[in-house]
Amino acid sequence: MSLKQEWREALINRIGLSLYEQFSNATVAICGLGGLGSHIAIALARAGVGKLILIDFDHVDMTNLHRQCYKVNQIGCNKTEALLENILEVAPYIDIEAINKKITEDNIVSLLKDADIVCEAFDDPSCKAMLVNGVLERLPDCYVVAASGMAGMGSPNLIKTRKLTNRFYLCGDEVSDVKNTMGLVSSRVMLCAAHQAHTILRILAGE
Repeated sequence: MSLKQEWREALINRIGLSLYEQFSNATVAICGLGGLGSHIAIALARAGVGKLILIDFDHVDMTNLHRQCYKVNQIGCNKTEALLENILEVAPYIDIEAINKKITEDNIVSLLKDADIVCEAFDDPSCKAMLVNGVLERLPDCYVVAASGMAGMGSPNLIKTRKLTNRFYLCGDEVSDVKNTMGLVSSRVMLCAAHQAHTILRILAGE
């Protein structure tokens, strides 16, 4: 049996053939590859999602390393290329499209039209709103999973997931702001990322 077959069988043995097929036939776009997006991408890849579209225009720098899934030797690299490399180390047979570009109102449809689910993982509130509104208004068959509030040392139990509409889910505490707290702490950012990743898997599973 080839390594690829072993990898597939291991997933099927873990989650069952039906769920494996639902995950492996899905395409998820992750917009923003920082503390949220990098963790979300790796979680989805490990779960067996068939294709990830990774979108960011930033580079890895030293300040990213305390909460994002990058390594010291990747400082200066495009985040898209660095994260692709890291994902393939743990999920070598996933299909990845890495797009080193900023999402705007003009390109949102062309970049995201193939996605079943769009994951919003931006830092900037105006960019968050632009992406969510753009998907909900212009991509009628697409789900959106977004985040709001994960900064500081607040209780992890305040991070929650809410279904706001049939196609829109929001993860986080919806209160904390990086400007009004000590900033972003790796563990709490990872909690929010886990909520987003698991919500995406539940959508794909029909839950």
